[in-house]
Amino acid sequence: MDDARVAMFHSLTEAQLRNRLDPENALIIVESPKVIKVALDAGYEPVAMLTEERHITGDAAEVIARCPEDMPVYTGDRRLLASITGYTLTRGVLTAMKRPVERAAEDVTAGARRVVVIDSVTDTTNIGAIFRSAAALGTDAVLLTRRSCDPLNRRSVRVSMGTVFMVPWAWIDDAVDDPRRLGLTTAAMALTDRSVGMDDERLRAVERLAIIMGTEGEGLDQDVIERADWTVKIPMARGVDSLNVAAAAAVACWELRVESGEWRVGSGGYQRLKR
Repeated sequence: MDDARVAMFHSLTEAQLRNRLDPENALIIVESPKVIKVALDAGYEPVAMLTEERHITGDAAEVIARCPEDMPVYTGDRRLLASITGYTLTRGVLTAMKRPVERAAEDVTAGARRVVVIDSVTDTTNIGAIFRSAAALGTDAVLLTRRSCDPLNRRSVRVSMGTVFMVPWAWIDDAVDDPRRLGLTTAAMALTDRSVGMDDERLRAVERLAIIMGTEGEGLDQDVIERADWTVKIPMARGVDSLNVAAAAAVACWELRVESGEWRVGSGGYQRLKR
């Protein structure tokens, strides 16, 4: 527990892992062999592993085989690892990886037809769930305002099942102005008198669309709603006033999708080959 070599797995906060003063040594923590494999496929570089001893020749064997030979692998039984991390590990494997250099919004949205904009969403579970829906339903990229939670937070990574490594993403300063500057038509998800339904054919016909999702409690700021090109709603039944932001994002990604085309994995995520 006091060994400094495993401090990254238990005593460093998310802010300390991000280590903005020394970005070359910034880290993320990835849990479970399946998610670790997704990160490796996306080009993430592992630096250390913490695993139950029995998994070295079991669940972790394939992951270890793909890591550098000189990468340290720290082991112990389940009770010891739980005492170190404070919880029972999923599938008994944690891997620390180098945090990638942040990408520019212009880079991740080049050629994108459908983009999800996450504005001020601060719950890590919701962030992970939004990325999972975006990946599964063919969204090309995700943009996040800087008041949103870090997608590479360990819980976001875990909830997303590694899809945060598949979908290209970047930080932006403004939920409307920045996507518009990138050539995207903006659609704010909000229940207002001027909102159109997702089945509106004019909306579906938009070539390059940014779907803006708001914070968990209050939704989007009125200013964002008023400045967006479109305001879009999911019709509600039984007097329900809204969906959870992750559920709403899944509906929006599905309803406003374009043809899936072909996908290729590369640095920073999967890119669409045919449109």
